[in-house]
Amino acid sequence: MVMRVSDTAPKLEHKGYNRGLILGLTMAESMLLLVFCLLLVAAAMISAERNHRYETERKLKDAEQRLVLLEKKQSEQAARIVQLQSKLISGDLSAADRSTLEKEWRELVLARETLDSMGADGAKPEDLQELAKVADVLKQHGVDLAKASDEVSKLLAGEGGGKGAHDWPPIINLDDAKKNYFQSGSAELTKTFERMLDTTISNEIASNLSLYDADIVEVIGHTDEQRVSRPSSNLDDTLIGAMDGKLPISAVEPADNAGLGLARAVAVANILKANPKLKNVTILPMSAAQLILPGDTITAGQAGAVESRRRIEIRVRGRTTPVAVISDATASPVSVR
Repeated sequence: MVMRVSDTAPKLEHKGYNRGLILGLTMAESMLLLVFCLLLVAAAMISAERNHRYETERKLKDAEQRLVLLEKKQSEQAARIVQLQSKLISGDLSAADRSTLEKEWRELVLARETLDSMGADGAKPEDLQELAKVADVLKQHGVDLAKASDEVSKLLAGEGGGKGAHDWPPIINLDDAKKNYFQSGSAELTKTFERMLDTTISNEIASNLSLYDADIVEVIGHTDEQRVSRPSSNLDDTLIGAMDGKLPISAVEPADNAGLGLARAVAVANILKANPKLKNVTILPMSAAQLILPGDTITAGQAGAVESRRRIEIRVRGRTTPVAVISDATASPVSVR
C-alpha cells in the first residue's frame, strides 16, 4: 500500500495556522490592538484627571481671592475698631457717635445672647425665621423686642398697655465741647453741623418719633454765662422772619444769652424742618439761656467760657390737648399789680 505524503502535509500546516488566529487576526496583531485600546483608556483617564486638576486649581484660585478680600475687610474692620476704641478712651466721640456706638453694641450683645440661648435649646434656622416674623409684628405695634417679655407680663397682669411711667424718649444732646457748632456770639451753623443735622441727627429723631409715637420736636438752645457783646437786640423784628425762612439767620442779632439760645434753636429747627423725614412733624425752637446746667440742674452762677454748657438739646414728645385761645376782640384786659 502506498501512502500519499503530499496530500497529508499541507492539511496539517493549514490547521496549525488557524489555531493562531483571533477574529481573523494573528496573536501579534491582537496584542497590538489590545495595547492600543489600553492606551486610549489611559489617555481618557489622564484627560479627565487633567480637567479635574484644572477645575480644582480654578476653585483654589477663587478661594485665595476671596480669602484676600476677607483678610482686607477684616483688617479694615480691625482698624475701625481700634479707631473707635481710641476715640472712646480719649473721649473724642461726638454725642451722636457715642449714641450710635452704644445702640449698635446693645444690639450686638442682645443678638449674641439670643443666638446662644436658642442654640442651647436646640433651635434650628427655621426657628430664627419665625423669631424674625414675631419681631417684625412687635415692631409694627411699637413694642421693643428686648422689652417684649415685660410688656406681655404687664398685659397678662391686667396693667394695660403703654410704655410705662419711666420709658421716656432719649434726649439728643449736642454741645460745643467736641465740635465747633457755632461761632462765638453767633447763631450761624458750621457746614459740618448742618450735614450732621441733615443726616445722623434727623435719622435719630425720626426713629424716636416712630418708636414713641410722638409728633413734636423741641429744639432747646443753651448757653454759658458769658455776656453777649452787643448793645441792642433786633429779635422782635427778625425772629419770625428767620423762622419762616424769609430772612437768613445771620440777620438775627441777639443782645443777651436768652436771645442767643433762641436764635441758635431757630437755626437748628430750620435745618430739621427742611428734611423730608420730618415733614409732618411740628418743630418748636426754645431757649433756656444760661439757666440750666447739663444734667438738668439750675445754675448757681458759673462765669467763664464753658463749652459743655453751649449746647442744643433735642427732645421729642406727643402733642398735648389744645387750649382754647381767646381772641383780642373778646379778651378782657388784665391789670398787673
